[in-house]
Amino acid sequence: MVVRVERVVEVPAPRETVWEFIADPERRANPISVVDRFEGRDDGTHVWHVSLPLPLVDRTIAIETEEHTRDPPAYVEFVGTSKVLRVIGEHTLVEADGITTLTNRFTVDGKVPGVERFFKRQMDTEFDNLERALQEYLAAQNGT
Repeated sequence: MVVRVERVVEVPAPRETVWEFIADPERRANPISVVDRFEGRDDGTHVWHVSLPLPLVDRTIAIETEEHTRDPPAYVEFVGTSKVLRVIGEHTLVEADGITTLTNRFTVDGKVPGVERFFKRQMDTEFDNLERALQEYLAAQNGT
């Protein structure tokens, strides 16, 4: 079973500023609650070290990620693979009248029982975490 989740948020900031946050792989990873550690590599790929509270997963999973598509400042897509799951993350940015609409889409294909159910149940919280981190980033950019 594959889980697809999406959240759209309107951000009162220029698209380029939102892009600076969302296009940075480490900034995207840090707010996610199950990410224990993030590792950037010299070849442009990244590893998300993830702990999933699932009975059949008793260790941290290394999810190898790389960007597949990057169209600044409008779209970025990354794909992550591991022995436990495959994830596709997409972020689309559209600006109108100083408001940026950010659409976040994630598709998770689990290879171990319970992975999809976990992400389906958890994604609202993870979207909240990502949105909160974006708001904190924007406040820091504005000096507030």
